[in-house]
Amino acid sequence: MSRRVVITGVGVISPVGTGVEKFWSALQAGTSGIKPITGFDAAKLPTRIAGEVTDFEPTDYFDKKEARRLDRCIQFAVAGTKMALDDAGLNPAEMDLDRVGVIYGTGIGGMHTLDEQAAVMNNKGPDRISPFFVPMMIANMSAAQIAITFGFRGPNVTTVTACASSTNSIGDALRALQRGDADVVITGGSEAPITALSMAGFCSMRAMSVRNEEPTRASRPFDTERDGFIMGEGAGILVLETLEGALARGAKIYAEVVGYGATCDASHISAPHPEGIGAAKAMELAIKDAGLKPEDVDYINAHGTSTPLGDKCETLAIKKVFGEHAYKLAVSSTKSMTGHLLGGAGGLEAIICALAIKDGVLPPTINLENIDPDCDLDYVPNQARKGEVNVTISNSFGFGGHNATVLLRKI
Repeated sequence: MSRRVVITGVGVISPVGTGVEKFWSALQAGTSGIKPITGFDAAKLPTRIAGEVTDFEPTDYFDKKEARRLDRCIQFAVAGTKMALDDAGLNPAEMDLDRVGVIYGTGIGGMHTLDEQAAVMNNKGPDRISPFFVPMMIANMSAAQIAITFGFRGPNVTTVTACASSTNSIGDALRALQRGDADVVITGGSEAPITALSMAGFCSMRAMSVRNEEPTRASRPFDTERDGFIMGEGAGILVLETLEGALARGAKIYAEVVGYGATCDASHISAPHPEGIGAAKAMELAIKDAGLKPEDVDYINAHGTSTPLGDKCETLAIKKVFGEHAYKLAVSSTKSMTGHLLGGAGGLEAIICALAIKDGVLPPTINLENIDPDCDLDYVPNQARKGEVNVTISNSFGFGGHNATVLLRKI
């Protein structure tokens, strides 16, 4: 019999606040974290707004020399892990470090470093490239630096499945704990993609909103006037451990992780399957894995990026899986407030699902003003709602057709 797995700690760095209390309060209030970009001159870009993290100071967590040698994505990962460990009441000095794993997600890794060093190469030549360029840029280094910082010697894996990365990581962490590969796993993900090169690339794809004059209203999932996603940055990090271990040390428990489903559309490099087949299958697999029925699910934190095709296809997928129950459960997209953290989104949104269970609050989809006839579910429009929440789903879908779903349950 596989071991039961629970969430005992969370760490949050987000466009609406750093720290879980500030973050959760902002979401319940329907606060948008989308503003004009300040990190670089975005004047020449079609999209000049994003969800920047504005209250994170690296020197609160690292000395200046160390901070300079860590990409912003890695800084988020290590600082967020410290928050999650503190929240879980875990001290690495008192843990069996051989039994602590890190299974972590990021979509594009050290983009700040890549941007900066490309400019150095072009302007100053190859002999001026930093020897830290590669270790700061490669995607696995967030997981590696978490292990190096805290001494965790268990399984250490990085998942790179675009916007599904951290949800796949949570699912893989669940499996590692069920198998007995570790007793505690640090999971979730981070992203710091708000750079000139990254933004220009997504603008070239015409994937992002150009509602620059109304930044707080730009991310509007399921609304008829949605015109693309808004980039976000930050981290959502979870401490997963066995129920047995959590109970033995008297830990607080947010929720139990009970189901995981992963599929691929095998259809297109960036667009979702038009009939939502892969997304639907991922949800079906997660529900089956949990030993539950579709009608047991109370709330879905949707991928809901505010793209015309994506939101429509996810709605279609939900209807395929849940039938008439689709109209009875709540669905919301918190990306309306945080923007889209790419590979870090699933970690943040799994935390939201756990908090919804813990506090009995459904976070809203803000900016939902004009209902799309193709998006006709209960998206918790504009205001948070109180109510008992026992079973939640978090969906993440990525470029390449990657689909990942995790299911959480009240314990």
